[in-house]
Amino acid sequence: MELRHIRYFIAVAEECHFGRAAERLHIAQPPLSQQIKQLEAELGVQLLVRSTRRVELTQAGERYLERARAIVAGVEEAGREAVRVAAGEVGRVSLGFVGSTTYELLPRLTRVLRQELPLVELDLHGEMLTPDQVAGLHDGTLDLAFLRPPVRDPDLRLKVLRREPLVAVLPEAHPLAALEAVPLPDLRAEPFVSFLSQHRSVTFDAVFDACLAAGFEPDVRQEVAETSTLVSLVAAGLGVALVPESVQHLRVTGAVYRPLEGEPAGIELAVARRAREDSPHIARILELAERLLTEGAADGLSEPSGAPAPPG
Repeated sequence: MELRHIRYFIAVAEECHFGRAAERLHIAQPPLSQQIKQLEAELGVQLLVRSTRRVELTQAGERYLERARAIVAGVEEAGREAVRVAAGEVGRVSLGFVGSTTYELLPRLTRVLRQELPLVELDLHGEMLTPDQVAGLHDGTLDLAFLRPPVRDPDLRLKVLRREPLVAVLPEAHPLAALEAVPLPDLRAEPFVSFLSQHRSVTFDAVFDACLAAGFEPDVRQEVAETSTLVSLVAAGLGVALVPESVQHLRVTGAVYRPLEGEPAGIELAVARRAREDSPHIARILELAERLLTEGAADGLSEPSGAPAPPG
């Protein structure tokens, strides 16, 4: 039995006439009759009652027609789904976001993916440090990681998406908050709230190097893993901080963002995946993320760095 036998039977059953069914199928009537006889012989039951004027279904034929339609519909849907998979429109993907992108890139990218790839199931993980994302790519818990280079790993493939400057986070009542741009050397005597040190945070290294270039070593009083905690501690008056520009999308009452004077140090954002990853839906998401960040750079990613509005 082949799928064509089932399609031929459905046509005869629906037309109740071999001649009309043959026209519908674009074949001659005698071969069609022969194919239906072969089908009945293989099943060992009579599906059709033939007369000179019309064809009627037996009870077995009626039940077989129901199942036959379901089989053909299933085969057609399988074909459509295969096309969607090949086009990257179906699948499941786990995405990791470094802390500073959790409040800007994660919501923007998620909205775009929901609109353009609604059949792709998303598993989102925010506030992840770069080393944890690398581990997630290796153990399979992540498929794509938006992280901070450098990452030197021959089993991973990285692509830099953008470079963003560091900005200052200050308590709202801090004297430097009145400035349009903060000279980095003016933070020399300030206590700092920082991301984790000891090579756990790429941003920590970037901040430390920027301060050294400005002539001082930051006086780190608090180290935290989450961006939201860092900004909250600054708002509470426990210190100042330097963060990537995209963190400005996180609004916390009592904290303000100010650009650094001159040409501030920058930090890269990259997307990483396993070197052997070739899933079509992963490629589509990479394409959309790159397009989104390119458009964001053209439009201006950062919002005004004035005092934040209260949440909610």
